[in-house]
Amino acid sequence: MAQGSDSNDTSYTKSPSPGSRLSSSDDPKKVMRREKNRIAAQKSRMRQTQKADSLHLESENLEKENAALRKEVKRLSEEAKHLSSVLSSHEPLCTGLAPQQAPDHLYPPHHASYHHQHIAVSHYQH
Repeated sequence: MAQGSDSNDTSYTKSPSPGSRLSSSDDPKKVMRREKNRIAAQKSRMRQTQKADSLHLESENLEKENAALRKEVKRLSEEAKHLSSVLSSHEPLCTGLAPQQAPDHLYPPHHASYHHQHIAVSHYQH
């Protein structure tokens, strides 16, 4: 026998050669490394699922907000259309409006009592 070698010593630090009797599943280091890798992969999949869930919730919230904003735009457009109509019907009745006036003086201030006599604007429900 060679000096320093013991045929019964299996605590060497080198990995076993392909022809050795120990299978890769018996090596404690490989078993530990596989277990750590399995746990790390599981955590990674869990984080990925949580991120996807978070993005899905954010998407749903943004879609709801978008729908609410579109509804508000529609309501405001209808209100603007109505107010434009009210203004158009009021212009012929407005005695303070003279065609020769400059554009920045088109709508001179009226007394509040004058407006309340011939304009009836319904209030919108919001």
